[in-house]
Amino acid sequence: MNIQWYPGHMTKARRMMQEDIKLIDIVIELVDARIPLSSKNPDIDRLAGQKSRMILLNKYDLADPARTSEWESWFKAKGFYVYKLDSRKGGQMKAITGIIQEACREKIERDRKRGIINRPVRAMIVGIPNVGKSTFINTYAGKACAKTGNKPGVTKGKQWIRLNKNVELLDTPGILWPKFDDQAVGERLALIGSIKDEILNISELSIKLVEFLKEFYPGILSERYAVDENCDKIVVLERIAESRNCRQKGNVLDLDKASKLLIDDFRSGKLGRLTLEFPQEQKIHA
Repeated sequence: MNIQWYPGHMTKARRMMQEDIKLIDIVIELVDARIPLSSKNPDIDRLAGQKSRMILLNKYDLADPARTSEWESWFKAKGFYVYKLDSRKGGQMKAITGIIQEACREKIERDRKRGIINRPVRAMIVGIPNVGKSTFINTYAGKACAKTGNKPGVTKGKQWIRLNKNVELLDTPGILWPKFDDQAVGERLALIGSIKDEILNISELSIKLVEFLKEFYPGILSERYAVDENCDKIVVLERIAESRNCRQKGNVLDLDKASKLLIDDFRSGKLGRLTLEFPQEQKIHA
């Protein structure tokens, strides 16, 4: 399955980000805790330069807790400030402000020595489509200042948001990078909903998910759908269709419907807390 998607507005967003980076003190990147590296845009590393960096492992309530802790340590070892969160819950935002202040301590000290007191830290919030960026901003700010949606590409322009007396946030549209060198990255992004379903082969994608779950999370499929996981991956999908009565006219199994059901169950957490990639296998984007 060959997945490529780079709409024109993303090229514009990338240019805009390149221009705005000099205005900010720290780049905060939201990634999906289920695929922390695949949902991390390598363009941001190049654009951010020497700015302070923070990774927010969002949707960690959907991810495997043990794997999330591994990823947290992995990113910290690369020099990132890291925090795991469920962006729908507001109780974690004070801690995030504290980490931003810590990350920008040198800048705050420089300002103080120059007689500049209480100038807010300026942060740029970035993230690929559908990673939960708008929900995070709304929760952080305590009001609906950014549109939210469960489809990629909702945020189209930039806006400055005063979060509190200590932090100003520059929101940016979600951007993907032009080409996936590793098709597995595109598949993982498709599974979490960062690429529009309309351009995907959902059946192929669901078979990839079945294959992964059989290997790394045995028992999940049999528990959820009462199927024999030892069967071939396509047979497993057929059994899921039978289990959930996914049928077309003439009582024919509807594998597309079963595929969509399986992927929806993964995205919503109904299959449990799952992570699709592990840090020991990964190298940081160059």
